[in-house]
Amino acid sequence: MVLFFRMLSHLPLAWLHWLGALLGWLAWLFSPTYRRHMREYMVLALGETEARRLRSSAIANAGRSALELPRIWLRPLSDAVAHVVKVSGWERVEAATRAGKGIVYLTPHLGCFEVTAQYLSTHAPVTVLYRPPKQAWLQTMIEAGRARAQLRIAAADLAGVRALLKALKRGEAVGLLPDQAPKFGEGRWMNFFGKPAYTMTLAARLTESGAAVIMVWAERLPGGAGFHFHLQAPTQPIRGTTEERAQQINHQIEHLIRQCPEQYLWGYNRYKRPRGVEAPPETI
Repeated sequence: MVLFFRMLSHLPLAWLHWLGALLGWLAWLFSPTYRRHMREYMVLALGETEARRLRSSAIANAGRSALELPRIWLRPLSDAVAHVVKVSGWERVEAATRAGKGIVYLTPHLGCFEVTAQYLSTHAPVTVLYRPPKQAWLQTMIEAGRARAQLRIAAADLAGVRALLKALKRGEAVGLLPDQAPKFGEGRWMNFFGKPAYTMTLAARLTESGAAVIMVWAERLPGGAGFHFHLQAPTQPIRGTTEERAQQINHQIEHLIRQCPEQYLWGYNRYKRPRGVEAPPETI
């Protein structure tokens, strides 16, 4: 499998996106569970009419998200970040740096979320949280693709959390996927597009450090033309208790998704209940 991915990494991004669109449709056709999740979550967030209008594009983009990984992970860093052809909002990074603050980058499963930390690491050190996969071959690729010169990876465990906190104390940046479903004991039930979703509290706790919070996502451009890198301030300051902050972060994620809903990973089971977690309340 690793050899196959290395072969794919040599293909142009446009080819990978074309093949990825086919892969997305194969997943849609052959996985009833995937179809059910995508339909349900898109309708919940967007309404029936808009969900139906964007479904084909969302299916194709999910496949593109998978097949662009070899190009991002297994090519030299300069090749990977060269696909970022436009950047909006970089002045927010410069302002946080001048203020001597650490930065918490929050990147949902939107667009090419794997290229974000790669690009950021070309400007300053960044430590990113990840959940180790069960497959050994995939772990090897993640370590090779994410562990760049200024890109440090921290497993989603106690040692990893400490690594993030230490990076913020040094005035450095950290990054994580705030819409990743946490394990038992690592989250709370919070509203997400009108439905309770077991939501990580770690992202909220990191914002309590006083670091600047920047929402980041990389928009996939048509025809394999590359990515438009977006850095946005929250629409309102993240403040309050840990639970209040976690809910506010969910709302900020919703705001990003509405900007480009066809590139969100709707097939991801955001509403799953981890083993050992009590059933969610009917409403929040």
